[in-house]
Amino acid sequence: MDSTAVDRFDTSRFEACRNRLASLAYRMLGSAADAEDAVQDAFLRWQAADRQQIKVPEAWLTKVVTNLCLDRLGSAQARRERAAGAWLPEPLLDGDPMLGPAETFEQRESVSLAVLTLMERLTPVERAVYVLREAFSYSHAETAGILDITESASQQHLHRARHRITAERRRGGSEADRASARRIVEEFLAAAASGRTERLVALLTDDAIAISDSNLAGLAKTLLRYDTPQRIAAIARAGFTSTPAKRRLAGGPPTAHYAVVNGAPAILFAVGDRVVGSVTFDITDGRIATVRGIAAPARLARLTEAWRRQGPDTPLVTAW
Repeated sequence: MDSTAVDRFDTSRFEACRNRLASLAYRMLGSAADAEDAVQDAFLRWQAADRQQIKVPEAWLTKVVTNLCLDRLGSAQARRERAAGAWLPEPLLDGDPMLGPAETFEQRESVSLAVLTLMERLTPVERAVYVLREAFSYSHAETAGILDITESASQQHLHRARHRITAERRRGGSEADRASARRIVEEFLAAAASGRTERLVALLTDDAIAISDSNLAGLAKTLLRYDTPQRIAAIARAGFTSTPAKRRLAGGPPTAHYAVVNGAPAILFAVGDRVVGSVTFDITDGRIATVRGIAAPARLARLTEAWRRQGPDTPLVTAW
């Protein structure tokens, strides 16, 4: 086999692993853009390696990507960005291959916005162990080999990670039926659009919270947080009050569409074929426990591309 054919063969071996590697990196980093960068860096290392000596490409590449993600999580820049208070995981549309395996509850939960947010409280190694075990079912022996730690250390890191996430994962702890979830979200949207505050409050749990990276168009420098049903209802009503300033900032009058984002019911706000806002909902016992709003354009780029390819459905609200 000549060198060109070898390169093509080795490239195809890498491409066969790409989606799985991207899914791993996304869970580790919470950012699709950063995950793509990590996978591309792994490809460059793959090209530079003595590939004839690599017996199991998937194992070798998993180790490389995991450690690249650990380097990113441990960098001073990443710590500053996350400590600045304006960080939320990047939302991904249902069907995006970067969401990865979704056969088990643990796999689906590991890519939810709720758990991705909670994983920020873990150390980088705890996060890696949690992702490798919960989402990809690596054994402790395999995880220890990837991270260059002992099996005992892997077990301890997983125990601490599970404890921290379980202790704080009180919202959306069970999976809601998709049809019921859609009905609840559509009721919330209709109540907000019509200004029915009492109905909005009734749809929220008593300890509901809302978190947003902005009040409009990504303008806030820190996350906005609202922690009573009455405040959330007031904000939702205000969000559906049409003003020339809002339309100007959004680039036109937006439409509202139902979607599934990171496994959760969501509303996407779009101007033309561009998503300008994503609002996702955690639902517990038939009521909304958490609302997450993301409007920063950089965090909506991949979701917008997927939404365009999928083809917008009939909007729930045509414009405001």
